[in-house]
Amino acid sequence: MLAFSRCKHWNRNYFAFEVFGKFNTRICFSGMPRVMVEGFLKEYLGVEVVVGREIREFGGYFTGLMEDQGKMALPEVKREVELHAKQSGKNGVVGFGGLQALSACDIFSTCKEVYLVSEADKRKWQSLPRSRYPKPLIFHDGRIALRPTPLKSLSLFLWLPLSVPLAITRAIAFLLLPRYLHIPILACLGMVSRKIIKNSQYNEQTCTDAEITRQVADTDNCFKGHVYVCNHRTLFDPLYISGALGRDVIATTYSVSRVAEFLSPIKTIRLTRNKEVDRKKMETLLSEGEIVVCPEGTTCREPYLLRFSPLFAELNPVITPVALTSHVGMFYGTTASGKKYLDPLYFVMNPSAHYTVEILDKVDTSNGDNLGKQWRNGYYEVANYVQSKIGKALGFECTKLTRRDKYLMLADNEGIVEAVSNER
Repeated sequence: MLAFSRCKHWNRNYFAFEVFGKFNTRICFSGMPRVMVEGFLKEYLGVEVVVGREIREFGGYFTGLMEDQGKMALPEVKREVELHAKQSGKNGVVGFGGLQALSACDIFSTCKEVYLVSEADKRKWQSLPRSRYPKPLIFHDGRIALRPTPLKSLSLFLWLPLSVPLAITRAIAFLLLPRYLHIPILACLGMVSRKIIKNSQYNEQTCTDAEITRQVADTDNCFKGHVYVCNHRTLFDPLYISGALGRDVIATTYSVSRVAEFLSPIKTIRLTRNKEVDRKKMETLLSEGEIVVCPEGTTCREPYLLRFSPLFAELNPVITPVALTSHVGMFYGTTASGKKYLDPLYFVMNPSAHYTVEILDKVDTSNGDNLGKQWRNGYYEVANYVQSKIGKALGFECTKLTRRDKYLMLADNEGIVEAVSNER
């Protein structure tokens, strides 16, 4: 049996999604640009044919101007629908759409049954739960963090003129003011942080921004040689860990723009992706102070953890896992194919940005954890254990995907271009 659908009518309709997935052959057409929806429909929903409006090109770049509605190759689609209808025999073709789709073309004339969506039906729609996704949604790119409904799109454009001066104010406060001042000021400006300490020797403690500001580092104590291992959410991960600890740390990262490196209020060191070189570099840094390591090697927006590199386990006999979560309202502060020097700007342009820093029990990388666990497979087992520990604390799912997998999917490269150019 064949299903023919106008895709905008089931993108948020749980029932239509379930019904649509039961057909043998699926054809979709959309008023959106074909290049924006074709990959998703074919990969995640198994759609055989996708018809949408084409975007005009100039010099190999999309101009943003749409081709005429009549150039959507509807006659060809109708012939293909008719062909599948003959092949399906008595089962025929079932169509899904709205009144506008029905009046816009006569493709539905080949359907044995047609189901139309009314405005009353749309108001009853429910979003598809993440657990029912055909495939896990782990990687995606782009800057917009909200669903582009008409109302939300309008609010975004109205917010843009206000976001730039707010971003500048936040940046000035963050870079120029001492820690005990910029934390409460940033909280008043919408950048809220929360610190949680989970330790088997103490009760769980939660500290708000005001409480964090009262934590003053003891300059007589020596904090050198400690390693904090965290999942990677944004470029601000080491900064929020530094704020939660109440003292400066050294950030190690695989990819950071020169602009972000220059503006960072804490020391930031680029890694080369050469294991021996990076290990020697981090061992030197440990003699200078505490370091923060993001063993995933790249950010992940969704509730998943990428594979942890075991290099951190070779640095110190004791490490501290840190679980991080971040939430933004309008803009993502990460990108794979875009301009990385704009990542900090987009993050601070959000009306509100929330970070949670959860400091977990220390892990003994030489003998085992505090529960007596022993390592049989060396540093790889340590890395997997720390990944699972952070994943359990956050409720995230652990994966074996790597930075290379992410960049091959989103940017059509292995994510090592910048490192190669630096080595040269």
